[in-house]
Amino acid sequence: MKCPDKTRSVLVTGASSGIGRAIALALLEDGYEVYGVGRDFGGTCWPAGFHPIAVDMQRTGAFYEHIRQLLKKISLFALINNAGVGYYGLHETLNASKIHEMVTINLEVPMVLTQLALRDLKKNQGYLISISSVTAKQTNPHGCAYGATKAGLSSFCASLFEEARKYGVHVCTVHPDMVKTNLYRNADFCEGADAAAYLEPEAVARAVCHVLSAPDTMTVTDITLRPQKHQIRRKK
Repeated sequence: MKCPDKTRSVLVTGASSGIGRAIALALLEDGYEVYGVGRDFGGTCWPAGFHPIAVDMQRTGAFYEHIRQLLKKISLFALINNAGVGYYGLHETLNASKIHEMVTINLEVPMVLTQLALRDLKKNQGYLISISSVTAKQTNPHGCAYGATKAGLSSFCASLFEEARKYGVHVCTVHPDMVKTNLYRNADFCEGADAAAYLEPEAVARAVCHVLSAPDTMTVTDITLRPQKHQIRRKK
């Protein structure tokens, strides 16, 4: 297992809660400097080495400029595209605003951040890790638009690996099934009551650390994480 250089910097989106928070904490434990993007970090106490970036990623112009300025100050070793949003239901029940938000957060932001980070990732032979979804690999009635954005993200990462591998850049897409987070706050369903029917955010974080700990001569390009049981509950 690698012993990470403590000066190595990692940018994690959606770090204020859920999977992103679990990833950030795991990386801090492994000795990385973590720059976490989130809408609101409140009064949460974080370990040393964490640098919160409280921004609204839907305000893309201001957000991208913030990241450009940050990358002038640090040398990025890894970018973790984790932030995501989902709206569910029959497609005709969505509106343009919800569709636009999913396309922006789930697809546009990861592609633009990757473009901004690639010079550092090539220089450092670093890592791009994107948290997609099992929905990227299947049909998704009642989640057509969400699944499409995740399929786009997975396709982008698969192509980028072929483009950037010769420069030493490692590209991995993680495809989790249902994770116990607030992603489903806009849905009429949630994870099943049985603990074997969902993943904990820490399981996804361990997968990310596994990718980062692989030998430099090997790249883990795709990880799919699924709970043992398939079970959901309708919200009351």
